[in-house]
Amino acid sequence: MDSEKIDKYKRYLLLEKGLSKNSIEAYLADLQKLQDFIEHRNLSLAEIKLAHLEEFLAELHDSQIKARSVARIISGIKSFFHFLVLDDYIQNNPSQLLEAPKIGLKLPVVLSVEEIDSILGVIDVSTAEGARNYAIVETLYSCGLRVSELTNLRFSDLFFDEGFIRVQGKGDKQRLVPISETAIGKIKNYLLHRNQQTVKKGSEDVVFLSSRGTAISRVTVFYYIKQYADAAAINKEISPHVFRHSFATHLLERGANIRVIQEMLGHEKITTTEIYTHIDRSFLRQEIIEHHPRNRVSKPSAL
Repeated sequence: MDSEKIDKYKRYLLLEKGLSKNSIEAYLADLQKLQDFIEHRNLSLAEIKLAHLEEFLAELHDSQIKARSVARIISGIKSFFHFLVLDDYIQNNPSQLLEAPKIGLKLPVVLSVEEIDSILGVIDVSTAEGARNYAIVETLYSCGLRVSELTNLRFSDLFFDEGFIRVQGKGDKQRLVPISETAIGKIKNYLLHRNQQTVKKGSEDVVFLSSRGTAISRVTVFYYIKQYADAAAINKEISPHVFRHSFATHLLERGANIRVIQEMLGHEKITTTEIYTHIDRSFLRQEIIEHHPRNRVSKPSAL
């Protein structure tokens, strides 16, 4: 695979598929695995057959790569060979009959409202760092944002008087998301500290800044959230995305329409949002187990 094909493929993913920068990087990283496999066997792209790709997937399996990751790699392979056919680099698509592994439903981690309050409760809001981090957690949860959407948030995206923020989602698709008065108040409190900070050129419009005066990174957000969750004794696998899952689940539990949740999360397909209906069923089952008289264990009577 020469650099010309890779560059054209990147443009294809960006312009025709409308993928985000992060998604493109993930596709290219997975493609590098296939490239290593091809080079090791001295094959050209035109020589690749379905049997070669199945052998490649067998090696991934032997390397203990999870089924979900293999499914993502297969999606990238299919996309790449489709591109090669479109641009007349090859005549036949060897990946057409390539089957992805079956993936069982894995429900995402969700925090209760009380657990979220516990995490917020350990943040020292008297410091600039604490005020920023409190606003970050509140905004992630109140608006159901991806962490990349939060770190890219600009002042020009804030419409506090109207109660909305504008979010730049996957594939550079924009959506308007309601923001709570609580989150607005915490952002305004953080801005009192931010206004005293030296801002690097080019980051003037960025809402959430690092200590260096540039846009805060996703890694930094993850670090602080993990730190606060540990301090709050939350024994769950915590990441910024957990607040997005919690946002959707709590809305569904309280009767919000799934189509509305889909719109707020920026999901292109309703099937992506439907994962939360499974969480809701789990919630309902737990409620029934705890409160239905037929599920209560009778205490033995005293002799």
